[in-house]
Amino acid sequence: MISDIRPMVSAFLIFIISLAALIFSARIFTNSAERIGLYFQLPPLVIGIFIVGVGTSLPELVSAIISAHNGVSEVVAGNIFGSNISNILFITGVVALIHKIDIHLSSKYIFIDLHYLIGSIFAITLFSYDGVIEWHESIIGLFIFVVYSMYLVKNEAVVPDQKKMKLNNRGKFPLKNVGFLLVGGIGIYLGAEYTISSLSEIAISFEIPNSIVALTILSLGTTLPELVVNVQAIRKGQAEMAIGNVLGSSVFNCLVVPSIASFISPIAVPDELLHFALPVMIASGLFFYLITHDKHISRWEGMLFVLIYIIFLLKVVESHV
Repeated sequence: MISDIRPMVSAFLIFIISLAALIFSARIFTNSAERIGLYFQLPPLVIGIFIVGVGTSLPELVSAIISAHNGVSEVVAGNIFGSNISNILFITGVVALIHKIDIHLSSKYIFIDLHYLIGSIFAITLFSYDGVIEWHESIIGLFIFVVYSMYLVKNEAVVPDQKKMKLNNRGKFPLKNVGFLLVGGIGIYLGAEYTISSLSEIAISFEIPNSIVALTILSLGTTLPELVVNVQAIRKGQAEMAIGNVLGSSVFNCLVVPSIASFISPIAVPDELLHFALPVMIASGLFFYLITHDKHISRWEGMLFVLIYIIFLLKVVESHV
């Protein structure tokens, strides 16, 4: 009996350690890239979207690439759906609860990011409905993300004078950050490699599909960078930016993650995801859209988001125990 448990316990410990290494490495990579971007005087919005935003989604992206390469592509779909549900419900709810007062959203988030969130969810739904995401569909997803990025850069706000002065006094080239960037990249790859392999062992031990483990444990773990970044934003009084990070990360997960992974191997979308996780993700996006249309998110609404996410997890566990 003990000998049967040991491999399962070992796989779970490896999963926890490798996931922690993946998240920590992504943080090192993002911080280093952000400092290098500031040295080259990249616009703040570009740094926010393409460095911080993409950096917090690196665990999902690298995990998807490793999964597709290892022939367990169903993990990709489970992680995408689960991460978006976690982003929209859990992280938004936690952010609203921590902020204590209502979060006020400007028209920018309502008329740009929010609409692209709905559009990206609609796109991945169309890609997934037949049970597989092919590379030629992914080209469309990448194109949509490029259009989204170009629109944001084109409508970038003017950098404050004080910020410009700081950028002009940039000092020496941050050579050590280049080293941290390389170390972070290696850590991300190794962390993702061991995370996916241990995830498969856990699924086999519990006789649960890989996609379901990815939908719950892996997706919750890979959204931790977003949670850390958004909590820091709340402490700095940037609640609206925290919501923007949630939307941007979800758009990236829907459009870029499956697109890149599908170039390696077609992404399988099992029935258990099509019949439950995908509808929940769609409903979460629409619910978020309706809740935020008055440009406010209250603590009570945040509590509702968290409770719905808990119900989602309980239903997934209940159906596979």
